[in-house]
Amino acid sequence: MCNPALNGLGLTDKNHVCNCGANGHAGHASSEAHGGAGAIREHYLVDGMTCDHCVASVTEELSAVDGVESVSVALEAGGTSRVMVVSSRPVEVEEIRAAVTEAGYELVNA
Repeated sequence: MCNPALNGLGLTDKNHVCNCGANGHAGHASSEAHGGAGAIREHYLVDGMTCDHCVASVTEELSAVDGVESVSVALEAGGTSRVMVVSSRPVEVEEIRAAVTEAGYELVNA
C-alpha cells in the first residue's frame, strides 16, 4: 500500500487512498524535461494517478515510446494530472494513449 500523500503544507493526508496496487513507492518518478531547440513539447491530461508509484508507472511507459526524450508529471492526486512529454519527433496521440493505458491510467481529452 502506498504511503499517505503529503499536501502542499507538508502535512500527511490521512484520507489518501492509492488505487495503483503498489506495495510502496518507487521514489521520485518524474524526470526533468530536457530537449534542445528542436524538441517537441506536448502536454496531456491523465486521470487516476494518486502517488509517486503511479507517476513512475506512467513515466516508464511514456519513456519507452520511440522518440520520447523526457517526461514530467505534475501530480494532482486523485484528480487530473498534467503530463509533459518532450520528444525528438512528433508522437501520435494514440501512442501516448496506449502507453498511459498500459500503465493503468486514462488519457483525457486527447
